[in-house]
Amino acid sequence: MIEYIRKNENQEEKQLFLGILLGGFCTMNTHSLLSMKDLSVTEIFDILNDARAFNNSKKDWQFPMQNALVANLFFEASTRTHFSFESAEYQLGCKVADFDSKTSSVTKGETLYDTVKTFESVGYNAVVIRHSQDEYFKELENINIPIINAGDGKGNHPTQCLLDLYTMYDEFNTFENLNVVICGDIEHSRVAASNKDALTRLGANVVFAGPKEWQREGYPTMDFDQAVEWADVVMMLRIQKERGAGLENMSDAEYLEKYGLNKERYSRMKEHAIIMHPAPVNRGVEIDTDLVECEKSRIFKQMENGVLVRKAVLKRAFGYPNFEGE
Repeated sequence: MIEYIRKNENQEEKQLFLGILLGGFCTMNTHSLLSMKDLSVTEIFDILNDARAFNNSKKDWQFPMQNALVANLFFEASTRTHFSFESAEYQLGCKVADFDSKTSSVTKGETLYDTVKTFESVGYNAVVIRHSQDEYFKELENINIPIINAGDGKGNHPTQCLLDLYTMYDEFNTFENLNVVICGDIEHSRVAASNKDALTRLGANVVFAGPKEWQREGYPTMDFDQAVEWADVVMMLRIQKERGAGLENMSDAEYLEKYGLNKERYSRMKEHAIIMHPAPVNRGVEIDTDLVECEKSRIFKQMENGVLVRKAVLKRAFGYPNFEGE
C-alpha cells in the first residue's frame, strides 16, 4: 500500500489511503505542502509552470477573494525564505501576520499544535511554518487549513527545492540526464534531502560530495574534483554549525581549498554549467567570494525565482487551479 500511495497522482486518494494506513482518517488539508513526496511529477511541473506564468503573463494576478489571511510562523532564523514568502503573499493581495515566538504564548508553554490551531480558529486561511524539529507537521494532522512547510530541522524544505528546480528548468528546459552535484554539509541539509528525491524522480543524475564525516547513507558520492567537470549544476551548501556541524582543526581557507568551489575548480567547470547555493552563503568557506556573483552563478537568481515559486505554492494552497487548467 505504501508504494501505491507514493505513486498515486490523486491527492485526495493519497490522503484517504494514508489515513487508513495510520489507523484512521487523516484530516490534514490536501493543499498542504510538507514534503516533496507530497507532489507527483505532474504536480511539480504544474507549480513550475505557474511560477513561469507569474514571471510573464500573470505578473499582476492576485487572489480573487478579499481578506486572504496568511500567518508566517518562523521558529528559526530566516531571511530569504521568510521575506520571499512575505513578498509573494503581499503580491498576491494577502493580509499577512508575522508571528514572533518570543512574544507569544509559546513562552508560556503553549504547544505548536495549539499555536497553529489558534490561527485557524481566529480566521487565518493558511500558515507557513519553519521549525527546528524534524517533521514537526506530524503533530498537526488535525489542522484543517493548509500548512506550507518552510523547512523542518534536517528533514524537508519543499519550496527551496521547487525554486532550485525552477532555476534549473529555466536554464536547461529539461531535467532528463541533467548532471547535478551537491557539495558540502550533506548530513545536516534539508535542501540536499528534498533535492535528491525530486531530481531523481524527474530524471536527473544526482551525486554528492564533501567531507566523509557529513555523508548520508543512500546518497551516492563522487570526488568533488571529478564532479566539477562532470556536472551541469554545481550546488554548494554551507556548514550548518547551528545543527552541530564542524570539522576540528580546519580553517575556513583550508576548507575552501579541500572541499569548496575555488577558482581553480571553477576553471574546470563545463562552459554551460551553473553554480547554485540555497544561501546564506559563507563567502570564502564553501565558495570563493569572487564566484558568488560570477557569470556562471545563479545564486541571486534563485532568490528572485523563490518569490515566483512561492506565489505558485500559495495559489495551490488556496485551491486555485493551475493556469493551464483555466
